[in-house]
Formats: sequence, C-alpha cells, structure tokens
Amino acid sequence: MKRILIGAALLAGGAAIAQGPPPAPQPTTLSSRPGASGGEALYIVHCASCHAPNGMGTGLLERRVQPALLEAREDLPAQYVVVAVRQGIGNMPAIPRGELTDEELQAIADYLAAGPHETPR
Repeated sequence: MKRILIGAALLAGGAAIAQGPPPAPQPTTLSSRPGASGGEALYIVHCASCHAPNGMGTGLLERRVQPALLEAREDLPAQYVVVAVRQGIGNMPAIPRGELTDEELQAIADYLAAGPHETPR
C-alpha cells in the first residue's frame, strides 16, 4: 500500500512538472494596440519592449516598486520621466536624443504622468 501511495505521489508531481511554467505575456506592439496615438504610441515603440508586462525592466522594477508597470502608475511626474530617460536610472541606460527627440520624450512623459492607464493583459 505504501508503494502505491508513493507511486501516485510521484506520478502527480511528474504531471505538474510536465505542464511547465505559464506562457509569457504577448508582447505589446502597435498591432496589439491599434488605437494608440501620440505619447502612447511612442511609448509602445520606444519603451514597451522593456516596460510592458513581459519586459526585463518591469521584472527588475517589481523588486522595488509596485505597481512595476509604468503605465499602471499614478506617481510619475513628467519631469521625472524625462530625467530618468536622459540620465538613465538603475539598470536602465540613458537614452540619447539620437534615439528619442526631446519632443517625443515629452509626449511619452506626459502620457505616463497622466496615468494610470488601463492596459490589456
């Protein structure tokens, strides 16, 4: 009887392992959010690869800040976003004007400062 119970426990544990981890969230792209415009569209193009649900930046922020998703935050002043982007912060490198103009950055900063925003999961 003891062998049957141990065998059943091992079989159940093996089934749980065989399922593997849950699937990763779908990437956030302009095609996944076709109504995006202005600062939101710029955020998706320039920032979402790191700061969307499946991005490395979100994973790192989860260790220190809740909510970690920038679009879900309500405490991001536009000027803070501008300085963090231009100077870099934590593991995030500084983003130069050659990659993102001042006007584009201000549009992104204004979009994030107006949060929190509902984002599809």
